Amino acid sequence: MPTVLLADDHIELLQAVARMLEGKFEVVATAKDGRRALELAHNLSPDVLLLDISMPVMNGIEAALHLKEEGSSAKVVFLTVHDDRDFVEAAMSAGALGYILKQRLAADLILGLKTVLDGDTFVSSSTILQ
Repeated sequence: MPTVLLADDHIELLQAVARMLEGKFEVVATAKDGRRALELAHNLSPDVLLLDISMPVMNGIEAALHLKEEGSSAKVVFLTVHDDRDFVEAAMSAGALGYILKQRLAADLILGLKTVLDGDTFVSSSTILQ
């Protein structure tokens, strides 16, 4: 079962996502900020990091950049409210393979993670992104 590390500063969302992943993915840890997500990623080597962009201490894009610079094999997927093209481009430049909008969580989470694990890119559909 693929392993996932979740990072978001909203505990209710972390819990909801963890429930959605049950039986399909193993959630190895959760973090409330990007710095803690990096620490956990180094220790646990998850297959996927599911990161929020807007987090305290270190945002998700900064965390993804650190992982990219370190040559991490973990696949990075962003789970965010930001549906602006500039955020998508920044996320992909930071090494992300996936970009899932929180408002499309139910429809896109499992599909997005599976797509990224298969080595492909996944971006939630949105009128702004088309």
